[in-house]
Amino acid sequence: MESRGSVPARPPSYEGVWRFTAPAVDVSVPQARHAVRDLLIRQGVPAHEDTVQGLLLIVSELVTNAVKHAALLSPEVAVEVAIGAEWIRVSVEDNHPYRPKALEADDGQTGGRGLLLVRETALEAGGACDVEHTASGGKIIWAALPLIPRLPVPGTAPEALPVAAPGITSPRSDPSAP
Repeated sequence: MESRGSVPARPPSYEGVWRFTAPAVDVSVPQARHAVRDLLIRQGVPAHEDTVQGLLLIVSELVTNAVKHAALLSPEVAVEVAIGAEWIRVSVEDNHPYRPKALEADDGQTGGRGLLLVRETALEAGGACDVEHTASGGKIIWAALPLIPRLPVPGTAPEALPVAAPGITSPRSDPSAP
């Protein structure tokens, strides 16, 4: 029996960009988190577990903010996940024009810390986050994390990072970016 040559199997590429929309309602928060987790599993993304947990926390916070603060002007939110060879970026877009800033921690306040948590989670992992306006007057809030988080040096504080880490662009600034 003659054996025909075959192409060696290559592992499937996990890189790409995925986007989905959801209504700006409370139930969309866990649905978005589960959709992102399922995407990472389905694509076989080689992300460290800490990165996955940080990313899912970020998705929850960003979608929660859009549902709570933008639903009146944005009945739908868009979630985009861009996965590159070394980075994973998630963004949430809504049509509300307000551009929030990360709040400082206030021990007397029970809410309003979502973007602070997003920023700190991204920076701790060695990533970045930002808020940008869209051409239609809304906003995109994004965070990018390395697939393998940086290791902290015992006894030192995390180094300060610029708002955008090298090689990371916003989802709209560079359409070819992962």
